[in-house]
Amino acid sequence: MDAMQYEITLPADYDMGIIRQRVATKGHLLDTFPGLGLKAYLVRERADGSPVNQYAPFYLWATPAGMNSFLWGPGFQGIVNDFGRPVVQHWTGLSYEEGPAATAAPGTATRHRIPLGGAVPPGEAVADAVAGHARAARRDGVVASALAVDPRHWELLAFTLWANTEAPADEGERFSVLHLSAPGRQDLGAGRLW
Repeated sequence: MDAMQYEITLPADYDMGIIRQRVATKGHLLDTFPGLGLKAYLVRERADGSPVNQYAPFYLWATPAGMNSFLWGPGFQGIVNDFGRPVVQHWTGLSYEEGPAATAAPGTATRHRIPLGGAVPPGEAVADAVAGHARAARRDGVVASALAVDPRHWELLAFTLWANTEAPADEGERFSVLHLSAPGRQDLGAGRLW
């Protein structure tokens, strides 16, 4: 599993209805995309208390071929054409878990970045994080959750989809989910990914 996200930060007075319309008309195009585990179409809005207006889709790829097909094909080129070429953040998957609300449609997503300090060996730190992730994914309201790592910056990323619109306040950055494409969700595996 590979995790990927790009963030398109928009002007403070941007009409976020444009993004909502874009997702409403184009979101279904990835509902059957080969190699895609899931794509959460995410937004943050100043009107809801966010510091920025932002469109920030988050992907979990079941195969590298799927990710490459998207990045080098017409799907991502549409983003480039409309918004310019964003930085694409990428993390190596460590763990994926379905939560107790796995059959519910997600309303909210959270993203939490955790630095991996140098005091603990990386293998130990990751093993502890994976064990904690498995416990956290069993909380009420969790649809699905992924844990990934960026070994360039030694940073863990916890990404969780929530069935309700009120994710716990201490879960990190909060996004609204406009649509979920999940053609290969069952291919993401379960638990530790190595």
